[in-house]
Amino acid sequence: MGREVIAAAADRDDCTVALAVNRSPVDPVAGVPVEDAAALPELLAAADPGVDVLVDFTGPASSVEYVAAAAEAGVACVVGTTGFDDEQEAALADAAESVPLLRASNFSRGIAALRRAVREAAAALPGYDVEVTETHHNAKVDAPSGTALTLLDDAEAARPDLDERVHGREGDAPRSDGEIGVHARRAGDAAGEHEVLLAGDENVLELTHRAGSRRVFAAGALDAAAWLAGRDAGAYDFTEVLE
Repeated sequence: MGREVIAAAADRDDCTVALAVNRSPVDPVAGVPVEDAAALPELLAAADPGVDVLVDFTGPASSVEYVAAAAEAGVACVVGTTGFDDEQEAALADAAESVPLLRASNFSRGIAALRRAVREAAAALPGYDVEVTETHHNAKVDAPSGTALTLLDDAEAARPDLDERVHGREGDAPRSDGEIGVHARRAGDAAGEHEVLLAGDENVLELTHRAGSRRVFAAGALDAAAWLAGRDAGAYDFTEVLE
């Protein structure tokens, strides 16, 4: 994702990559030197021109460190990392008190449309069974994906009777009232696919989004960065960018 963000920025007029960091040595990407992530606080302080927004697609532990460094430097944050625990969530909330911080489990405009469709469909189809399936590349660490968790939240918000998430099935496993089936697949280099199935008697509705590449996420993250720069401190959501 870091490579995709840098490449996407090169094609835009509204943003420029000021610096890039990585925890291990990496050759320059699209002409941008990649520095040691441990030096991020010093790099942010020394950047000329200054940095307006940090874009983070890493892991929960490193994301919290980067956001803390950005907040200390007064730099806004766009965070696409997922899988935070309660302590890490609290750290991000603390950062949002001093700088604008925008988080999203997915920066695809198509996913934003899917979320709206899921909320409307779940509300319009009371009593229907709901299953969520996601597919990602074989190196993705967290399961289910952050996007799948967001879709589950959307379905449950629209259908208060859905109050149990069942991950996969094995042996005797008929559905029970109030459950949502959740399935995660890891294969090849799949950029991301999410399907929400709603099934009733002789009626089946499938809502699916497939990302052809990670470029769609990079583009959305840069849209968010351009929108976020200069805003007041606080927590923001990608839907605000789209609206």
